[in-house]
Amino acid sequence: MADIEEAQLQKQEEEHLDVLTKSGQKTGVSKPRGHVHRDGDYHRAVHVWIFAESTQQLLLQRRALCKDSWPDLWDISSAGHISAGDSSLETARRELEEELGVTLPKDAFELIFVFLQECVINDGKYINNEYNDVYLVTTIDPIPLEAFTLQEAEVSAVKYISYGEYKLLLAKGDSEYVPYDVDGQYGQLFDIIEKRYKENTVARSLSLQKQLSRYAPISLSAELTGLTDSDKDTLAYVVKAAMVMDEIFYLQSWYSNPVLRDWLKEHAGTSELNKLKWSYYLINKSPWSCLDEDEAFLTTADSAIRLLSEENGKVNNWRGLEYRAAFPMSKPPGANFYPPDMDKMEFEIWKDSLKKDQQKEATGFFTVIKRHSESILNSHPHGNKTSATHDLYIVPYSEEYKALLTKAADLLHKAGNTTNSPSLKRLLHSKADAFLSNDYYDSDIAWMELDSKLDVTIGPYETYEDKLFGYKATFEAYIGIRDDEATAQLKLFGDNLKVQYLEHFIVNNCIYFFYLLHIVTDLRNNFLLKLLEENLPMDSAYKSKDVNAAPIRVIQLIYNAGDVKGPQTLAFNLPNDERIVNDRGTSMVMLKNVSEAKFKHILLPIAAACVAVEQQEFVDFESFFTHTICHECCHGIGPHTITLPDGQKSTVRLELKEFHSALEEAKADIVGLWALRFLISQDLLSESLLKSMYVSFLAGCFRSVRFGLEEAHGKGQALQFNWLYEKGAFILHSDNKVSVDFSKIEGAVESLSREILTIQAKGDKEAAGLLLQKYSVMTEPLKIALKTLENVQVPVDVAPTFPIANEILH
Repeated sequence: MADIEEAQLQKQEEEHLDVLTKSGQKTGVSKPRGHVHRDGDYHRAVHVWIFAESTQQLLLQRRALCKDSWPDLWDISSAGHISAGDSSLETARRELEEELGVTLPKDAFELIFVFLQECVINDGKYINNEYNDVYLVTTIDPIPLEAFTLQEAEVSAVKYISYGEYKLLLAKGDSEYVPYDVDGQYGQLFDIIEKRYKENTVARSLSLQKQLSRYAPISLSAELTGLTDSDKDTLAYVVKAAMVMDEIFYLQSWYSNPVLRDWLKEHAGTSELNKLKWSYYLINKSPWSCLDEDEAFLTTADSAIRLLSEENGKVNNWRGLEYRAAFPMSKPPGANFYPPDMDKMEFEIWKDSLKKDQQKEATGFFTVIKRHSESILNSHPHGNKTSATHDLYIVPYSEEYKALLTKAADLLHKAGNTTNSPSLKRLLHSKADAFLSNDYYDSDIAWMELDSKLDVTIGPYETYEDKLFGYKATFEAYIGIRDDEATAQLKLFGDNLKVQYLEHFIVNNCIYFFYLLHIVTDLRNNFLLKLLEENLPMDSAYKSKDVNAAPIRVIQLIYNAGDVKGPQTLAFNLPNDERIVNDRGTSMVMLKNVSEAKFKHILLPIAAACVAVEQQEFVDFESFFTHTICHECCHGIGPHTITLPDGQKSTVRLELKEFHSALEEAKADIVGLWALRFLISQDLLSESLLKSMYVSFLAGCFRSVRFGLEEAHGKGQALQFNWLYEKGAFILHSDNKVSVDFSKIEGAVESLSREILTIQAKGDKEAAGLLLQKYSVMTEPLKIALKTLENVQVPVDVAPTFPIANEILH
């Protein structure tokens, strides 16, 4: 016993803990464990609970008699302090292995909540102010007690007990158990288990049916008559490459996501509930609902069962340890781009220690951040902790997703070899090379210069999934057929149309619509783009002197994959790489058949339900589609590369971090509206467009806010609506419908444009956060509108199917 106490004392003397503020933030100071408890410093620890699903039991350990807190009492399955510089998840894995001899992969650990424990024991000598990350490990059956290898200095025994009985013992304060307040924060443990395993199957099915009904099923097709046989062969290879983008995106969302997907698909036919789970999962591509602020619609109890057969050597006739592949109830803000237990401070401290070129890699689009300690623990479960100064390191996409990207590259090279289009051939081969080199510059230039009947966008682009910083790009694919009619009209007007002929074209609404397209397409012309930039409502010192342009492509979408979950995009403006934006500008792709479907199934019904009756006539497809084009165009103007107050060069994306996506979407929207009004003032567009563009924008506000305030477009739209409502530009009437005050809307649009553009130009992250905090909220007018739309059952978005791609694949 003396040896155990000496070892325990030595551990306490050596172990340093990070000191936290009372709110749980790191102070940058670490102290010996004994001093932390002597002084009552706030610090971090982990609790790991092992729960047996079949018997509804929790595993408890009896704390060793030599422990300095709660000796010889029954407690959590496994627990321990997080040492200074260590991470939460790796500590949880290590403590379980050290105390109980159970080695589990990281996908067995589900972070269910964080618990603050504040207490004083041992006659005031031991002050415990501890933030505990509480993990749940769900096994199918109880682990045989003889399978555990107990750490003598920490644990004297283990036992299983039903969670209900354990809760009762804690509630009455049984002296044999470490006390926890089951009516307080720690009661969440029992509430979570209770909810998961005593659910009403009928009620849950109805809930999933209601969630699914928010998406209107549509079939997206297009004429293939203009495609040659070689084009069709190319299309088959490209669709298969796009399917690989799906595989990568599932992995980017969460590390156990592919396992969950395969499990749900395998069991979809076993019950109506499982069919609904699978159907809704396919829309969201994760267990978190895009339209419900990323709230989980599945739990780990729905997840895949995995077997660790190597454990069966410990006990005769034991098949091995079976557990549920876990995912957290709250969607990780860093997705699977960063370690799940990494916080912003850890990242920033590590990043600041790097050389400049490494900092660019760390914050770049095409890398993931990993832990040395995780790699060591995975390869050597009984090995020592890393001795590296910093635990984090950089892995390029080309290495992280090597097998999948190699497969996609092979398919794209085959596609490139079959096409007769020189520009498409260049794009496909250069993109295939980029997948393996991790250098996407040349392939993005090739994409901007694409001039082909078959239109292909494939690769890592958008950064919405990275809600921690907005740095990392997700893989996606959009495959379409160029709309020859729209393209021909645009080319005709581009070659021949002069502004003074406007009156002639107003006579024919269809022709006028394409004239609008031409005018907005001409925004990509350097002259008009510079004209807009020069007149942006912000200080001239912030305006760019070099504005570049690129063309607009109108396509009929026939397949998409990868990061296309939940609400479907109408258009996209790429690339996001500031080097290319500065050198060449951006290019835009309009998805015309998606726009038409959304207008018909969603925007018109929204207008009927929420817009004042006398203004409903102003909601038309021309205004809706034209503003969408203008939105995408306006991504290309305004601040991108900026100069900070200290003279350093940076980018808006790097400075605004997690606020960038929402603010950029709001900027493109509101500046797009400003730009249309400016074109009207310059006699480049007809005054007759004025009212329809503002009222169609109002209806569009309600459409986008329904995506949820966790989503960049929804958050940005709430900001705009609430700003315009506060300025009196939008008016809520007694019948709960909203109208536009045409006398105030112009000034309100300009003032918000100035606010956002100035924040971006200054790289003012604090101001961005405050603006979003104040206005990106669900105010009363928005609540009323959303409730109205729910009552009349207007779909929130569309769920497309792709018959052409399916026919090609089968």
